[in-house]
This record gives sequence, structure tokens and C-alpha cells, in this order.
Amino acid sequence: MEDNNQNNQPHLDIELSEEVAEGIYSNLAIITHSQSEFVIDFVKIMPGVPKARVKSRILLTPQHAKRLVKALAENLQKFEQIHGKIKDVDNGFPMNFGGPTAQA
Repeated sequence: MEDNNQNNQPHLDIELSEEVAEGIYSNLAIITHSQSEFVIDFVKIMPGVPKARVKSRILLTPQHAKRLVKALAENLQKFEQIHGKIKDVDNGFPMNFGGPTAQA
């Protein structure tokens, strides 16, 4: 007989509002921490614009931050198995995204 609740964990209903389901685009994450929490600020920077705004801030306990890192690593591995290796480009702070600067 198959158990629908894996490891006998209680069922958790997670609600996703329409607004949150749309998501927020971010191309920069700034991570800071204290002894009791990790703070991840998600930022959207635009080419040629010297100022950027934090679009979302997430606060995590150290234990949850560690679980998040593990889950991201597992999902990246699965993604690369299907779609191929992700090219790692880490050349500093991408202010102009490597493209031409627009002129008016």
C-alpha cells in the first residue's frame, strides 16, 4: 500500500496569489547576514542606469538558508542534466551588460 504523505509528514496547503505568481525579475542578488538571519535583496539593474532598486527582500534563518542552497544546487544539477552546462560568467558588476550604450 502506497502512502501519499511521504515520511508521514503532515499535508501543507500553499497558497499563491495572482500578484505573487507573476513574479519579480531580478538580475542581481545581494546577500548579507548576521548571527541570526540571512538577508537576500533581489535587485533589477538596467543598462546605462546608475541607480537600481531592491525589488524584493527575503529574510531567512541560517538553517533555512542552508536548505535553500542545497535545494538550488540540486535543481541546478537537474537543469544541467537536461539542458547542458550553464556557462558561468563572473566578470564583476554588470553595469552595462556588455552591450552598446544607447544614444538619443
